[in-house]
Amino acid sequence: MSGVVDRVAARAADVLRENDRGGTTLAAPRLYPHQWSWDAAFISIGLTRLSVPRALTELANLLRGQWGTGMIPQIVFSGRDGYFPGPDRWRTAGAAASPAAVQTSGICQPPVHSVALYLICDQARRNGGDDARAATEFVRSTFDDWFRWHSWLSDVRDPAGRGLVEIHHGWESGMDNSPRWDAAYSRIRVGPMPPFVREDTKHVGDVAQRPSDEDYRRYLWLVEQLASVGYDDERTREVIDFRVADVFFSAVLALASDLLADLGEELGRVEQVRSLREMARRGRAGVTAAVSPTTGLAMDYDVRTGEWVATQTLGGFAPLVCGADPQTYTAQVDLLLGERWCGHPALRLPLPPTTSPMSGAFTPNNYWRGPQWPVTSWLLSWALEHHGHADAAATIRAAGLEQLSDLSFAEYYDATDGTALGSRHQSWTAAAALAWAGEATR
Repeated sequence: MSGVVDRVAARAADVLRENDRGGTTLAAPRLYPHQWSWDAAFISIGLTRLSVPRALTELANLLRGQWGTGMIPQIVFSGRDGYFPGPDRWRTAGAAASPAAVQTSGICQPPVHSVALYLICDQARRNGGDDARAATEFVRSTFDDWFRWHSWLSDVRDPAGRGLVEIHHGWESGMDNSPRWDAAYSRIRVGPMPPFVREDTKHVGDVAQRPSDEDYRRYLWLVEQLASVGYDDERTREVIDFRVADVFFSAVLALASDLLADLGEELGRVEQVRSLREMARRGRAGVTAAVSPTTGLAMDYDVRTGEWVATQTLGGFAPLVCGADPQTYTAQVDLLLGERWCGHPALRLPLPPTTSPMSGAFTPNNYWRGPQWPVTSWLLSWALEHHGHADAAATIRAAGLEQLSDLSFAEYYDATDGTALGSRHQSWTAAAALAWAGEATR
């Protein structure tokens, strides 16, 4: 196994170097030629295995796009062509809170950044010397920025105080076309808007692996609605057709808030630490309360209809990310590794598919509707280890490294036959490989 790990790690390092553009790392060389928010967080975790200063630079460049409200946007545009929708479609330049000198999208993604910051600091301390000093200074100089980001999510995106963060576009979840959002999207009635030409399908041989054009019309209609109110937070809630409290996003915020609080304690940020601990507590409580007694999975909440969304998707394992009471956590571990999920006989490898193979919505090769994504497999394995389930984490890590031994570092993989799908040489996939390799050899 050590030989496989070494080969995977060496090639993954090459991928990150090849995608490096001198301060930012392209999410993928052809399909995603900009800096994506949660991609950048995962990428910085991988970069830590190569260079702590370079990992810190990745996060610093992302912060250039932070809005005045505290929001860290989904995309910080690089000025390169080849991706749709680009800045002209988002029209964020006129928004009051948008950054003056940087073009960005107008939505956000899960706040994995403080998880990354925590892991960078951990590695920097192991390295000692200049790395430790650089990481400490970076945390000190940017702590308020990360705190504003968490506060905006906790206050503005959880207006009901449920401990569940509300999203206004499926793209904000990171799980774009997941069955989690089918019901909410089905109610959207698209109005007049400019025509469009997609870029993603030019890079994929089989368009059945991607969201449909009808999906895209709904996605772009939400962008039109957001732009129509200048991305104002309060007015958005009035006009947007998509308002769903995302349980997985909320779990990431809870976990990240606790880890940012740990870093804040080292800086003596007493009041901010207290606020972060409360964000984490409220998020864990909200996520745990959302667990269905029928399926054992946590549910999203459709704010528009007042209904819980009981789909069998990866998002339902939110308690594994943020932590829960021992009984709930153990039940979720058993469910994840059991025959309805990783242990299903139709799967090539025992890794978490994005939709349960037992679900009628399961499509093994379509984006977030069934394939296995190495980056979410890594996040779940790390969270399992963090919360004291080392054996379960090791099971997923071993299977994840086997999947990546094909050295394509694909965006996602067919859950049943293992075919590499989507973009190749995806940066966050390479980052997951490096993180797993480091854990396997520690």
